[in-house]
Amino acid sequence: MRRQLVPALLSMLLLTVLLGVGYPLLVTGIAQVGFQHQADGALIDRNGKPVGSQLIGQAFVDTKGNPIPKYFQSRPSAATGVNSTTTAGYDPTLSSGSNLGPSNPKLVAACLPVPETTKSGKPVLDHAGNPVNQRHSDGSLVCDPTTVPQRAKTYRDLNGLRADVAVPVDAVTASASGLDPDISIANARLQAARVGRARHLSTRRVLGVVDAHTSGRTLGFLGEKTVNVLEVNLALDRLTS
Repeated sequence: MRRQLVPALLSMLLLTVLLGVGYPLLVTGIAQVGFQHQADGALIDRNGKPVGSQLIGQAFVDTKGNPIPKYFQSRPSAATGVNSTTTAGYDPTLSSGSNLGPSNPKLVAACLPVPETTKSGKPVLDHAGNPVNQRHSDGSLVCDPTTVPQRAKTYRDLNGLRADVAVPVDAVTASASGLDPDISIANARLQAARVGRARHLSTRRVLGVVDAHTSGRTLGFLGEKTVNVLEVNLALDRLTS
């Protein structure tokens, strides 16, 4: 038994030192030497205070959750939950996608009615035991705002686009992490006119700032070019302050 126990204990001790101490120190050292900015969170400061990270998306909304017109809006986020401190997503402790399939009605329904609930969160039922759905003051159904058709409608309304304008997929779907800090160039260009109007800048001037904060494809050929939302919004703040 001793001949088996001693090698087992020594192996555990050796692996603990190598993988529990040595490997983390090696990786941390490489990160600090070669990628210190990213390893430290890629934080961005304004007036000496951190306002966000280049690597983690955030919402640009008011206290009621409405998009602020003068800011480019980030990709929708599914990183939220009942106990989250934000209802707009982008909670780093809840990083996740929606995991909804392309035919799931919760994703593609033209109008997914929102049920009435009590203060305790239980569904409200009518006399026949059927769920009661929320309605607007005009009697129309309140639709779940997170479906693709509803997000597309909201996006077009916010940016003053016609109903037949194609909406980029990243404007109406969440990323796998829910923390994507970037949007597509097509998405940014469709938002540029609205941002320009809110800031009293020409669309061309806004697009120039977008171009200055556009990143190329990973390794030159992977993925698509992207625009970092926080960086472009801060650049516009500096321009109009």
